[in-house]
Amino acid sequence: MIWFAALRTAIDAGTVVVLAGMGELLTERVGVLNLGLEGLIGIGAVAAVIATDLGMGPWTAFVVGMLAAALFGFLFASSVVVIRTNQVLTGLALVLVGVGLSNQLGNDYQGSPIQDRFRPLPIPVLADIPQVGPALFNHTLVVYVAYVALPLGVAFLLYRTRHGMNLRAVGENPAAADAAGINVTGMRLCYATIGASFAGAGGAFLMLAFTPVWAVDVARGRGWVALAVVIFAAWRPFRLVFGALLFGAMISLGFIAQQQNWGVSSFVLSMLPYVVTLTLIVVPAALARFGIRARSTVAPGSLAQPYFREER
Repeated sequence: MIWFAALRTAIDAGTVVVLAGMGELLTERVGVLNLGLEGLIGIGAVAAVIATDLGMGPWTAFVVGMLAAALFGFLFASSVVVIRTNQVLTGLALVLVGVGLSNQLGNDYQGSPIQDRFRPLPIPVLADIPQVGPALFNHTLVVYVAYVALPLGVAFLLYRTRHGMNLRAVGENPAAADAAGINVTGMRLCYATIGASFAGAGGAFLMLAFTPVWAVDVARGRGWVALAVVIFAAWRPFRLVFGALLFGAMISLGFIAQQQNWGVSSFVLSMLPYVVTLTLIVVPAALARFGIRARSTVAPGSLAQPYFREER
């Protein structure tokens, strides 16, 4: 049935946003704003493509994509945390560098399909359920991790461990965290790098599972969507998963419209996921102006603010 096939596509399409968004959530929780997700997804994607062309297996290529993005993430983190460059401008520069470099490196692979990519891992018994099974329980391992293990792990880290409490303290009040003996600089460097590696994982998944053919500007706005979904989710892991699924559903709806010949312009269908994502941000903000608050929208207290011990 077409609607179950659409559900499967929505889950796969949202995986990139879940991975990149979860990394950005951790990054912002320590007070660092990384606007460079679009470029990091491109870096992770092209690194995975190059790795497979060199004969590496899909899992090795996936790790290579993560490491390549982590390298750029560390350079970004070093710039904004240690040198204290402007986080917004540095993030935008990372977008330009990441997109430009990935497009240049990917020129030789334009239109070439990736042969060795992730294969679905059906869950026994559940995958055999008619219609529902193939849609929900016949995905790659990365999808299961992104939608189940990753949000559970991040939520546990943030709200059930002392380290998570320290992490959130760094994002809320770095001076107080520093006074309590927490290494603010090290924490920010660490999680900005880890967050970038998650974005690279999203780009690698894009090439190794969802759209296994290299194309220019391969991220196609997913990095910006991930940033918006983090805000929509109010910096909470499970809400982020819901937002990513909604984005994937809009992409899937476009495929259905084309298959069913609904007569809707392809340009309208292409922009639909991004319009819906923007709406998720604008509507709650508009409601808040009238005193209606459906959820907390308070960002970490020190987000995008540099900190050095001598500034206390």
